[in-house]
Amino acid sequence: MNRDNYCYGRNSMFEQCYRCYSASFIKDDLEKGDKVIMPASALDRLAKLNIDYPMLFEISNPCASKVTHCGVLEFTADEGLIYLPFSMMENMQLKDGDIVRVKNASLPKGTYVKMQPHKTDFLDVSNPKAVLETSLRSYTCLTTGDTITVVYNNKEFSINILETKPSNAISIIETDCEVDFAPPLDYKEPEKPVKSKRPRPKADEEPEHKSRKLSSFTGTSRRLDGKPSTQVEVPVCEINSSVSKSSTQRQSGKLVFGSSAVDASLKESSKSLPQKEEDGMKFKAFTGQKYSLKD
Repeated sequence: MNRDNYCYGRNSMFEQCYRCYSASFIKDDLEKGDKVIMPASALDRLAKLNIDYPMLFEISNPCASKVTHCGVLEFTADEGLIYLPFSMMENMQLKDGDIVRVKNASLPKGTYVKMQPHKTDFLDVSNPKAVLETSLRSYTCLTTGDTITVVYNNKEFSINILETKPSNAISIIETDCEVDFAPPLDYKEPEKPVKSKRPRPKADEEPEHKSRKLSSFTGTSRRLDGKPSTQVEVPVCEINSSVSKSSTQRQSGKLVFGSSAVDASLKESSKSLPQKEEDGMKFKAFTGQKYSLKD
């Protein structure tokens, strides 16, 4: 037995160093999931230890300080070698022939997982829950910070594991786990339409329609005989105001046509207005001598 490839802890825990290679060298099916292939000597050692089933392992890359967790599929690898899925090697920043450390682990069953797709194309999947349930059957555990691959309609979707509960590494074998999604990495929120800001009028500036006053029937009056008028015209607004005042004194809800109150108000307003006399001329109707037909 080569001691350079084996390390044992004080509590007889399984801990061993292997040279890793991609699983595509021997089986293409291993690329889907997190299961590895270990040598037969590892099975002999594990059988002598009191470990929990199903067998779960912690794999670490000391050079990059990366840690992940996985299950085992077979014990048929050559001695001193371990075969890992390519996606796991990417998470661990490993290359073919690098040394990894493997030790057995006991993980709690997961209750919550938060995932983040890399592309918005994953949102177009008709039933993402069913797709995840089918794809996660190839996985035994999930670790915070890892990236898993989901295949649907011959398309591969990369998904980041942002958070796991109750610990940073959980077992997903025969457990009900709540799944939450974060917005995809390339997701962009739709731009909101920019509202045009209109300048508000200042307090000291009044609108034009308020500053204008209505002046109806402006001008001078003329008589038919050509003589100058002796009466000053009453503005229509003043007449309307006097009519409205008198009409308010009557009972509400009634319309009165030809009311004497309107005539009285007009007479009073005409008396109050100044009258101009002509210079030495007063109008007299029917002036002259009278004649009889008998004469």
